Amino acid sequence: MARFKRVLLKLSGESLQGAKGYGIDETRLMQYAEQIKEICGMGVQVGIVIGGGNIFRGMSGAKVGFDRVKGDQMGMLATVINGMALCSALNAIGQKAKVLTAIRMEPIGEFYSRDKAVETMLDGGVAIMTAGTGCPYFTTDTGSALRAIEIGADAMLKGTRVDGIYTADPEKDKTATKFDDISYDEILSRGLKVMDITATALCKENKMPIYVFNMDVVGNLKKVFVGDNIGTFVHP
Repeated sequence: MARFKRVLLKLSGESLQGAKGYGIDETRLMQYAEQIKEICGMGVQVGIVIGGGNIFRGMSGAKVGFDRVKGDQMGMLATVINGMALCSALNAIGQKAKVLTAIRMEPIGEFYSRDKAVETMLDGGVAIMTAGTGCPYFTTDTGSALRAIEIGADAMLKGTRVDGIYTADPEKDKTATKFDDISYDEILSRGLKVMDITATALCKENKMPIYVFNMDVVGNLKKVFVGDNIGTFVHP
């Protein structure tokens, strides 16, 4: 029996770079697709929000003179490219998937609605929700929190390149220690950079559990669903 029945899986765009260090690494993409197909085979209903940092990040553009609104719109388009790539990879291995976009861009993807996303999942497909919220000044973390709440997910899974939440950045501070579980309030009071403040507050207000784990380790996604303690559980 899977730990969660319906989830919103937030994937890092930067992780899609894999060994290439830019763009989309085909090996990493297929590893993600295989892991997602595996949990779908367990009866899990999966919605996905994917970042675009491997292609373009709006806030980074703003720092070098880009108009913030235009920069964020470019970032939204980057998430659509990643979503299309993931959809194609899933389809190639026999897993149904559909790209939904928060900005109208048919025939690239269907315009997002909660009902379409839920219908896709109930039909055994993966609902890939792209273009963030469709509005500038909101990150894909906030978009993930919003979509998780909208589709009635049991939890939001945040797949990152580290194995959970630490007292400090473990890539910079070797003395950082990992939390097995932590509350929203402690994340906010400690100023931990799990997600942006808006996303964390939205999950807290709507009592949406978050599970942070390392998606780049093949097999980890399934381990989340069978109850292995491989990440950090965020709770009220």
